Amino acid sequence: MLQSLSIRDVVLIERLDLSFGPGLSVLTGETGAGKSILLDSLGLVLGMRADSALVRAGAKEASITASFDLEDGHPALTLLAEQGGDAGQDMVLRRVVGADGKSRAFINGQPASVTQLRRIGALLVEVQGQHDQVGLADPATHMGLLDVFGVPVKLRDAVAATHKVWRAAVEALRDSEAAMQQAARDEEWLRHAVDELSKLAPAEGEEDELSAERQRMQHGERHAEAIATAIAELAPRDRRSGPAQALRGATRALQRLSEEAAPVMAALERAEEALAEAELLLQRLAADIEADPRRLEQVEERLFALRAAARKHAVAVVELPALLVSLRERLAALDAGADRVAALHKAAHKARADYVAAAAALSDARRSAATKLDKEVAKELPPLRLDKARFITDVSALPDSGWGAHGADAVQFLVATNPGQPAGALAKIASGGELSRLMLALKVVLARGSPVPTLVFDEVDSGIGGATAAAVGERLVRVAEHLQVLVVTHSPQVAARGVAHLRVTKSVARGVTTTAVTQLSDTERREEIARMLAGETITAAARAAADSLLANAQ
Repeated sequence: MLQSLSIRDVVLIERLDLSFGPGLSVLTGETGAGKSILLDSLGLVLGMRADSALVRAGAKEASITASFDLEDGHPALTLLAEQGGDAGQDMVLRRVVGADGKSRAFINGQPASVTQLRRIGALLVEVQGQHDQVGLADPATHMGLLDVFGVPVKLRDAVAATHKVWRAAVEALRDSEAAMQQAARDEEWLRHAVDELSKLAPAEGEEDELSAERQRMQHGERHAEAIATAIAELAPRDRRSGPAQALRGATRALQRLSEEAAPVMAALERAEEALAEAELLLQRLAADIEADPRRLEQVEERLFALRAAARKHAVAVVELPALLVSLRERLAALDAGADRVAALHKAAHKARADYVAAAAALSDARRSAATKLDKEVAKELPPLRLDKARFITDVSALPDSGWGAHGADAVQFLVATNPGQPAGALAKIASGGELSRLMLALKVVLARGSPVPTLVFDEVDSGIGGATAAAVGERLVRVAEHLQVLVVTHSPQVAARGVAHLRVTKSVARGVTTTAVTQLSDTERREEIARMLAGETITAAARAAADSLLANAQ
């Protein structure tokens, strides 16, 4: 509920801090005292259009802050959390309007858009006025109000669940048909691509393995060339030259010498043996690295083929195996598509039938609840001087295109205020005073299920008095058993019903007009109600009448 309202520099209000409690609070005051300023301030903090004319003369800006205490799980808290805001049990709305007409909005201290403020505000306060009607006058709210009034939750949940299943089935069918159509258009290409990739048969990690093998083979070629060169140097094709021939020649030449050449010959012999050993080792090494001369060419051809296929399909080589699987699946889907589409058609048809059955049950329940609601509201109309009015809850069938998670119905509250007059929308048929009283009658019946915790009535008693005003007051009290109610009134019968009484006054000091709001004590309240009864001159009879009203209101 609304806990407090702080107003700074709005029209005639310089500084005002108000506190509110549960139940029925009444605001009274002479015409022109500034009661409308309070409602405009509340409307501004709830997201209504900003106007620089609201800024007090000489002030740079106007600001309004409203604090609400909400129950856990309240829709406003849920909405704020969905929007990324800090949602606690308390909610503070603030609106600042500059003298240039520009405004800023805040929710729990965080900057917010006016749209966010308006959406949150609509879940916190409902205003029923002489001219600007919101809440019950909005047809968009009527279905929800009727459902809360008398439609079992399980029926609504069943419709929402079957609608979700139906939409999912339709979506699956649509996707399958689209895939079938696309696959049919691409069938020739698809079969060619699958055949081509199947012949290529790309394997997982093949590119890396081939690249590593090619690198090893390229290194092996260079090693083989070096070894071959070394062998050629040690054992040239022309055996008449080379180091071995030179060593043998030197040995033969030294054989003619005496024994002093023996060490040299021994060294030459060792050198010849070492040379032969080196040649043997080189030949073994060459044999070890010898490979298929075609292998490198084959590896490079395979790499080229894989990379060419990857470029053709605009994927990486590593993705080719998965691509082949995907293309095969598409081809298999095409081959088996007709069966799948037929199955999905059947599933969608069943899901629609389930939804239609659930929606029909919900429609029956709504029509039954509508009849009950009409009867309940009809009981409230005569005491409110609306005995000739007819209230009708119209539940009509929507075309298929309008079906949704809330069912297949359109719900609208209609009224005919005079006999023979056709029923029409609330806001278009009823006059301002009639509409306010109609809204009150509706609220008496619907208050228990209202998600909006605070209800404001602006002069719901306009143009009435006596027994009708007393009936209005009695019904406001009944609504206040379930909701916090604030009412701006000129009726003493209504004012006497409040658990809290605020008086709005206007004064002039030093040429400056200001509006003030005072919470009245019991004695002050008696005087205010006597004033409302008697006018400017309060008589003893007026005070006695005020005492009677207050006593009867207990």
